Amino acid sequence: MAEKPQPVQVLYCGVCGSPAEYCEFGPDFEKCKPWLIQNAPDLYPEFLKESNGTETDKVSDKLQSTSISEGSSTSKPEEVKRLPGGKIKKKDKQEIIIEKVTRNKRKSITTIKGLELFGVKLSDASKKLGKKFATGASLVKGPTEKEQIDVQGDIAYDIVEFITKTWPDVPESAIFFIEDGKKVPAA
Repeated sequence: MAEKPQPVQVLYCGVCGSPAEYCEFGPDFEKCKPWLIQNAPDLYPEFLKESNGTETDKVSDKLQSTSISEGSSTSKPEEVKRLPGGKIKKKDKQEIIIEKVTRNKRKSITTIKGLELFGVKLSDASKKLGKKFATGASLVKGPTEKEQIDVQGDIAYDIVEFITKTWPDVPESAIFFIEDGKKVPAA
């Protein structure tokens, strides 16, 4: 009878988290080098020839001291989300965009985007807008798959005052209009 194959033990990089063989293809290869020299010298023997042992120790000590000092500080640094391929995910800007769309010549719809970034429940906001302006207001998924509020009628300029009074957390400087494809501040 043949022996069962044993599972392969994979060494993962302590810096980037990928297998050590693939570190050279990642976005943080320069940061991985000291860790690779210490923990996997057989994978990249050319690093041992290039660098001194003391230089590696200095770099690794510097990396360890930064991670320790970050953990002990009271102010937490802002974490950056990384997407596959090393791309950094941008945080959504906290701004409300109000856009008026005309349909059938005389009819218009006012669209409000970004209200949820200020902690406002969109369903409640839709009901309040509908009652205040005596129109139909509905919650709709926009083209970017984010929810937005569509209000029937042209209420673009009255809405700024209503938003700032109803939700005091929303500053007037964060509200913008889209006019002729350009973003214009409401203030």
